Amino acid sequence: MMKRQKTNWLLLIYFGVSVILMSSCKLLNSLVTSELEMEEEFALENMLEGAPDMTKIDTSNSNETNTSNKSSRKINIALCDKDNEKLYEAIEKWYGTPYKLGGQSLKGIDCSGLAFSIYEDVYNIKLKRRAMDMVQDIKLIERKELREGDLVFFINQKGSINHVGIYLKDDMFVHTSSSRGVTVSKLSEEYWNARFYKGGRHSDVTTKWD
Repeated sequence: MMKRQKTNWLLLIYFGVSVILMSSCKLLNSLVTSELEMEEEFALENMLEGAPDMTKIDTSNSNETNTSNKSSRKINIALCDKDNEKLYEAIEKWYGTPYKLGGQSLKGIDCSGLAFSIYEDVYNIKLKRRAMDMVQDIKLIERKELREGDLVFFINQKGSINHVGIYLKDDMFVHTSSSRGVTVSKLSEEYWNARFYKGGRHSDVTTKWD
């Protein structure tokens, strides 16, 4: 009888330990994957719902009349005297780089990695690495206030920030698409318009568009 009770207690202890270990593993797994899911979810939506391909943006109706002879070659954007040439040179460098979650090289880069790299190269500003953390260092602004160099944030269905780009002009922004890599899109497109959250302005970013 005593032996049977001891066996039952051992089985209960074993079962309890197993449940705790399984719960811990699930918790650890959720913590590890949550950061990936934030940006990967947006990337998946991008592919499944067909975010527009804006690699050939028509800028012929641009409101800017003071246009110089300079232009951004790969993205075909005519530059004027107010545009930050260094910003567009950085975009040219990254343009077309494939999407890679967590990547930050010309072999592959994600949306926050692109914003992080361009801000460091162009403005000598070191942002936090994740899109959801970048908002801690900037002032949130409304869409109508956007100017060159501002960050643009997008949210998922849960209301969490999971995508970021950099605003250029004429409703255009540069970002990393899961299907096309580093590219330029327009905020007015239905896909991006529905997911737009806020703009973000860093106090150290200067522009001639003030």
